Amino acid sequence: MVTHNRWLLPEGIEEILPPQASQMEALCRRVLDLYRGWGYELVIPPLMEFLESLLTGTGEDLDLQTFKLIDQLSGRLLGMRADTTPQVARIDAHNLKRAAPTRLCYLGPVLHARPEGSGGTRCPLQVGAELYGHQGVESDSEVLALMLETLNVVGIEGVHVDIGHVGVYQGIIRQAGLTETQERELFDVLQRKASSDLKSLMKSWALPKKTGNMLEYLISANGDVSVLKEARRALAPAGPAVKRCLSDLQNIATLVQKRRTGAPLYFDLAELRGYHYHTGIVFAAYVPGSGQGIAFGGRYDNIGRAFGRARPATGFSTDIKVLHALSSLTRQEQRGIFAPGKDDPELMICINRLRRKGEIVIRELAGQKGQAQDMGCDRRLVLRDGKWTIVNL
Repeated sequence: MVTHNRWLLPEGIEEILPPQASQMEALCRRVLDLYRGWGYELVIPPLMEFLESLLTGTGEDLDLQTFKLIDQLSGRLLGMRADTTPQVARIDAHNLKRAAPTRLCYLGPVLHARPEGSGGTRCPLQVGAELYGHQGVESDSEVLALMLETLNVVGIEGVHVDIGHVGVYQGIIRQAGLTETQERELFDVLQRKASSDLKSLMKSWALPKKTGNMLEYLISANGDVSVLKEARRALAPAGPAVKRCLSDLQNIATLVQKRRTGAPLYFDLAELRGYHYHTGIVFAAYVPGSGQGIAFGGRYDNIGRAFGRARPATGFSTDIKVLHALSSLTRQEQRGIFAPGKDDPELMICINRLRRKGEIVIRELAGQKGQAQDMGCDRRLVLRDGKWTIVNL
């Protein structure tokens, strides 16, 4: 008979134990309080929905990451969300239906069928903010500044942000007249920044020299804001649409710097993360020593069209678990007060008063094992001169 270790969890699925759970909860409160101060309203979408809703708009890229199951009530296919953004877009477009710009935020678990990297989690605790109903550099700069402030309030140090714009790449390939297959090959080469592979493709496809030069430039076009000035010259043959994209990047950088002087902004014109659903700026935050990005965002206009109402949209998300692991905040756990298990009305009055003040009070149980220190207490209540008094252990 085969026996299994029933306490084992699936690979990439983990539980959070004390004291990390309370530390993570404190980070969640910091982040949600920050968003509230910026006018972002909290929404709590369901963990599962009908699959076609989850895979609408930005969700199309999430198909392989989505756990699927049959709803025994309706017989329809359900999905466990792999990203909260499509759900929030549905809420904005279908439920709220506001004309004014709408700021929404969220915090909750998502499930991934596969980990993002080797040893990665399949159950991130995703937090993010989305701004709907405004198409312009002002809203893009707001969400980018809010992402930086998020990382700041949770104690993430040494952050730098890579920024790109999918419109730059789109403008160049539109001129090239590539087939869908060629475009996929080119996209892969640019993401790998493989110059030799790019030259081979250009030769085999007999691309015009000016188009090839612009694509080669994209691979090396990264650095501080001065890159944008250089890009205007190198990408001039791409036309006015690309020029507007570069101007947008310049204006966004200027606005973010006004909100956060010295913001660590870098530009990578081959940054095309989420290319298939982003429609404008894309950005990702990185820290030294971590090969993966820790927060991601960008513009994805008209996502609400599938829900009956097209709306401009821009936002970002991150994982509280990742932020907790990288946080430099001092983690001091609150210690408790140990109270006797006596049936004394005055003792109960004292305990209730302390708890209302925010103290942790743990009552002794009859016949229990362990001492006050084993319960995480550094003080106890003792009766002195007819009054219950706190004394240190």
